[in-house]
Amino acid sequence: MKTSAGIYKKRIDKVIDHINSNLDQNISLEQLAGIACFSPFHFHRIFAALTGETVKNFTNRIRMEKAARLLRFSKKKISEISSDCGFADATSFSRLFRQYFGITPTDYRKGTEIKNSKIRQDLYPVNAYHCNTDQEELKRKFPVEIRTFPRRRIAYLRVVDAFRDGVVIEAFREITVWSKEHQLFDSEIIFGMSLDDPEVTPKEKYRYEVCISLPEDFRIHHDSNMQTTVLPECSYAVTKVSGDINEVALAINYMFDVWLINSDYECEHLHAMEIFRDKDNICNWEHFELEFCIPVKALKS
Repeated sequence: MKTSAGIYKKRIDKVIDHINSNLDQNISLEQLAGIACFSPFHFHRIFAALTGETVKNFTNRIRMEKAARLLRFSKKKISEISSDCGFADATSFSRLFRQYFGITPTDYRKGTEIKNSKIRQDLYPVNAYHCNTDQEELKRKFPVEIRTFPRRRIAYLRVVDAFRDGVVIEAFREITVWSKEHQLFDSEIIFGMSLDDPEVTPKEKYRYEVCISLPEDFRIHHDSNMQTTVLPECSYAVTKVSGDINEVALAINYMFDVWLINSDYECEHLHAMEIFRDKDNICNWEHFELEFCIPVKALKS
């Protein structure tokens, strides 16, 4: 397949083949991302966009389906089946089997029918809640341009447990005050970067960085709360967003779930950015004026 969507599918198919062949192993997200030649940060999102399931849900479903087949059509002991399907012991396997299918492995082997499958109820496609809007409408709403950002020094405040009420806004407030004190507010770019995937990382561990670009010769006092680093030159796919938090979420989902996997690009090993175009209202989260930016490079087959 030579289309961009075909290249993406081919890579994810390799991951699925690897999962299917190694259900008895604990395979890390980093390993699977390497098989697909995607960065670990962006891999989970791409996998979900193409398969309609998270990596964890897909793996659990395949394991449970394999276990059910072995119980019904093989004479292996339950302990052997649990090992073949990647479970630590028969007790944990039996508990999870009952959780997913509503009956015990022993009862299923004896012929009891599965009536209340958690797999059917809970392992729903993520596409059911990502980008339900018509794709042509989304394409018109969020036009994408490829823009190269030069190497740049930045200062940042890192927030952990970033979904906790008010902590990210407080960081933006702090960086706004600091930038005005140092005459940087008017000339520099203020932006945010998510360091983790909210669909993978536990809520309390989710990290977000509030950032501002810096002049090359600017020096930060050693007792400041601000940290500094350098972002390398990189191309980004950029779209503008104007609206509330739901509009922002719609744009992000469209960029990852629709635009990216049908484009001639793949993600670079950097984090996406949200550039705040209206800095004077940066702490007003009832309405956003943003540029959402995904780091990209040319897609290779």
